[in-house]
Amino acid sequence: MTTLMYARVSSSDQNTDIQKADLLKKYPDGVLREETASGTNMDRPMLGFILDIIREDDKLVVWKLDRLARSIKNLMSIVDHLESRGATLEILDQNIDTSSSSGRAFLQMLGVFAEFETNLRRERQLAGIIQARKKGRTFGRKPALTNEQKKQVKKDAICTTVTELAIKYGVSRGTIYNIIKAV
Repeated sequence: MTTLMYARVSSSDQNTDIQKADLLKKYPDGVLREETASGTNMDRPMLGFILDIIREDDKLVVWKLDRLARSIKNLMSIVDHLESRGATLEILDQNIDTSSSSGRAFLQMLGVFAEFETNLRRERQLAGIIQARKKGRTFGRKPALTNEQKKQVKKDAICTTVTELAIKYGVSRGTIYNIIKAV
C-alpha cells in the first residue's frame, strides 16, 4: 500500500507549506506531490499523474476537499476513478476516509456544500463587479498609450517603421500594429 499525497495552490504567490506540514506529519513515509493550478478544472498535470499511477490498496490523501476539487462533478469523477482502481481517498481537515461507506456518504454531502459555496462566491463576485462598473470603475491593465498618443502613432506610421515607433513610445511592436490595424 502506497500513500500518495497531493498539495495544490491556485497561484504562484501562494505556497503549500501548511498543507505539506500536515500531510507529512500524518504520513511521513508517504509520497508527496504538489502543483500550482486552478482547482476549477481537471487540467492539472500532477493530479493526473497521481490518478494514472495509483493502484489497488493505495490511498490518495489531501489536506482539504477544495485542494482536490471545486465541483461535485469533478470530485465524484476522482472518487469513481479511485474506486475503479481499488484505491481510497482521505481528506485530513474534514477527517474523511472513503474506505468506509459513511466516509463516502459524508464526502458526497461535503462536495455538494463546497460546490454551493463556490457558486455563491462567484455570484457575489459578479455582483461586486457589476456594482463597481456602475460606479465607473474599469478593470484590467491600463492602456499603454493615451488617445492622443495613439493618434500621433497613426500619423507617424506613414513615414516611420513599426520598430522605431515601438521604441519611441516604449511599447511593443504588437501594440503599434494593433493601433495601426484599428484605422
